[in-house]
Amino acid sequence: MPMNKSGVAIGGAFIAAACLSAFALFGFGRGDAPPTIERAAQVTQAAPQTPTDFIRGGLREPKPRTPGAIRLATYNVENLFKGGDNAKPESELVALAETLRRIDADVVALQEVESEEALKWFLNQHASDLGYEHVLSPDAGDQRGIEQSFISRFPLSGTRQWLGELLGGEHPELYGSQPNWHAGEPIAFRRSPLMVDVTVPAGAKGNQEPYRFTAITVHQKAGRFATYWREAEARRIVEIIEKLEAEDPDRNIVLLGDFNAQTWDDSVQFYLDAGLIDLFAEEEPAESNVTHASDRRIDMILYNRAMASEMIADSRFVLGTPVHPIGADWRNDPRPPGYAADHYPVVVDLWPVEGGR
Repeated sequence: MPMNKSGVAIGGAFIAAACLSAFALFGFGRGDAPPTIERAAQVTQAAPQTPTDFIRGGLREPKPRTPGAIRLATYNVENLFKGGDNAKPESELVALAETLRRIDADVVALQEVESEEALKWFLNQHASDLGYEHVLSPDAGDQRGIEQSFISRFPLSGTRQWLGELLGGEHPELYGSQPNWHAGEPIAFRRSPLMVDVTVPAGAKGNQEPYRFTAITVHQKAGRFATYWREAEARRIVEIIEKLEAEDPDRNIVLLGDFNAQTWDDSVQFYLDAGLIDLFAEEEPAESNVTHASDRRIDMILYNRAMASEMIADSRFVLGTPVHPIGADWRNDPRPPGYAADHYPVVVDLWPVEGGR
């Protein structure tokens, strides 16, 4: 089937129209009946679309793991609900588990999870072979009930949140050109960041000493006109990180998740100006590093200078998964085969040794 430059199959209606145009231009053979849209469309049905036809961003195959390294990832799994009206369809649960299996990360920060109970249920039902013995998904204070989470093959400790913490200032009167539902209310975290300490035990990856790093996962406020909200969240998160670094300048810190903004937006610039390093800083924007079905890079892994020498830059990748074609009605059109979520996982390997190898 013809593909566009992003590797997406071109729709049957387009091909059918092209067939009619060609016949109109060059004419018909003697005795040939004029083609119809129905007949032309039948031709396109001979080659059914496969899940890979719907991959528009990221890599089609995961990079191989670096021997002796551990693998870290962030992944917004889009409404991982167990039951009720928002229950994630079985086909998406299967696809989600397969995506986790393919990236094979040791530690994964997740966003949009219903609860720890739902997350454990999903792992038990669909991903029990992946070895995620350590699962954490506390309430984040979100009105819709979605949380940030961690699943890990290594022990997690030092859990901390900032539920409902006020960030200073009040919500403005307008949200874009419309009245702001929160006008006059104090600005607080939409969803509290979740911080944990990860310990890679001595010998787990050939490391003689235990290796520790602090991971903070975020799911910042979404919305085109919520820039002020994301900026307030970012300023506070920078304060949290700077306090941790002041207490221990050698502390390894990684900030990862769904930032709902791109690197040139002020909310992300706050992190970069504070010294955090963008995993893809050296790469130009490209289809291979977008992380969302909107063709934006809004899911990121940022790390501090203390952790920089442990990061294996060449191992970084975004794994593409099937999403709606460009121009589709994502609210109403059926989701394509192999659909897991509207975000793609961001992945990197790192040496579990201070200073790297």
